[in-house]
Amino acid sequence: MDLSRLGAPIGPMIRVHGGFANRMYRLDTDQGSFAVKELNLADRRSAYRVEDVFRFERAAFAAGIPMPEPISAGHDTLVHRWAEGEKIPEAPVPAAYAFEIGEILARIHALDVAWTDVPTEEPVARDWPELAERATATGQPWAGELASRVETFLAIARFVDTCERPGPVVLTHRDIQPWNLLAHEDRPVVLDWELSGMLDLSSELGSTALSIAKGPGFDGIQPAVFRAVLDGYVAGGGALPPWGPSWFVFMIGGWLGHTRWNILRCLAGVEAGTGPELALSHESARNGVRGLPDLFGRLPQLQELLRSP
Repeated sequence: MDLSRLGAPIGPMIRVHGGFANRMYRLDTDQGSFAVKELNLADRRSAYRVEDVFRFERAAFAAGIPMPEPISAGHDTLVHRWAEGEKIPEAPVPAAYAFEIGEILARIHALDVAWTDVPTEEPVARDWPELAERATATGQPWAGELASRVETFLAIARFVDTCERPGPVVLTHRDIQPWNLLAHEDRPVVLDWELSGMLDLSSELGSTALSIAKGPGFDGIQPAVFRAVLDGYVAGGGALPPWGPSWFVFMIGGWLGHTRWNILRCLAGVEAGTGPELALSHESARNGVRGLPDLFGRLPQLQELLRSP
């Protein structure tokens, strides 16, 4: 992408480390500061609809959703105006912040944006025994843990494949997690819209509310923070879907796919030219191998704990 339209650079582009899938740079010019994202399209788990996503972003920004201004979108490069704010730690957020996240979701779901893609659910991969064997043979540091949990990962895959989604389906961000949020003057700023698309409403609410109501594990979930997201959603004009396991299936399925993707990168054993560094893939693989069985085992507890005000 030609970045000359952004103005005369006042320094080199600076790599911003830590992306889980893509690579980010900061570019400072005489016209301001910009976030330049290099997309990893080579091994994405789903097709990237760049024009649709950019149109959705522009509509959200025009509607006042707190987010970086979308500047331009190319085949493999996105440019946004740089957004200032504090990173959100992986810990329960304040209830007021969670309430505003719920309101933001309601406003996003109310946008009138054409989206022609019909979501299709591909069968979830069931190759966990083979992955465990390869991890053991290549001496991966988390191989033993994966091998001991193969049956659990197969059960998780079956759950993701068969869980009923009651609807409605909405056009939404699909990835509001702590690492995709900033706090500016204690209020949310929503980043990283590349995964936007259609999603069952219960999955979007459950994934968002749980992710900002917990810490790195699942022992410190704050029900009041979870409920604040839902209260904010209703206050913003949204209607809550029925309770059930569908509230957590997208989070579990997304984490399952992300874990497998990183395991494959680790098994390749080379530093790829795009996407996260190999060390970060190892961290993501290890976290998934340990954390997914824990989350899956807590499904009954989550439904009981979070269904009541």
